[in-house]
Amino acid sequence: MGSERKPRDQRKRGAGGEARSIWLRPGRTSARGEPPLTRARIGTAAVALLDEDGIDRLTMRRLADRLAVVAPSLYWHVDTKDDVIDLAVDAIFGEVEPPAAGAPDGTAPPDAGWREGVAAVLGTWRAVLLRHPWAAAVPARRKPSIGPHFLAWMEVLQATLVRAGFTGRDLLAATWALHNHVLGSASTQVALDVTDEERDSAQERVRAAADRYPTLAASDYLRDDDWNGTFTAGLDFILDGLEARLARTAAGTAGGAG
Repeated sequence: MGSERKPRDQRKRGAGGEARSIWLRPGRTSARGEPPLTRARIGTAAVALLDEDGIDRLTMRRLADRLAVVAPSLYWHVDTKDDVIDLAVDAIFGEVEPPAAGAPDGTAPPDAGWREGVAAVLGTWRAVLLRHPWAAAVPARRKPSIGPHFLAWMEVLQATLVRAGFTGRDLLAATWALHNHVLGSASTQVALDVTDEERDSAQERVRAAADRYPTLAASDYLRDDDWNGTFTAGLDFILDGLEARLARTAAGTAGGAG
């Protein structure tokens, strides 16, 4: 027999049963006589270090030095480096304030439609990730999807989709399609740090084997570095599909009513 699937409430917990995400664990206050240490301060300091040197050079000792505390004090608030990265990624999503609840369609103009609202939200997310390239490279399993700043932006996105007419499974599928597009676009752009010479050489290699890769050779696929254009066009494809889905749903509802 195959291995049994873990119950939902156990899949995201550590070996001792504790919640793995820092956002699911209660915060702690600093010991008396030490500088006030909060998750917000830790996240801000971590962002500064990560911007300077990247994830590989982030250590708890360097972070403690930046915060002017001893390492044990830091460990009182965070268990692992993953906790620190969770705090840092959520902190960067707090750099831009999301619209107030009830504001029309995200960061788009007040008279904009839902497509413009979605595009504005995703454009903000992408700009944040590209401003902090280390964040775009964080594996999806460590994305702080329940951090307060990220959730505030996700609320804007879903509220925009709900106003457009999405509900139930369609709302969830639309949310994930858009979420995956912006994160995939940013992480790919950061990861594919190659020179024009390398692009040309790679494309010539494909062209030399055009009998095996005729479509890739003809499209100049490996020379494409129009990240902004590709992101925007891909988002339009997704939004076209979502709009068509809304139209089919509305037509089905009208047909059922008739």
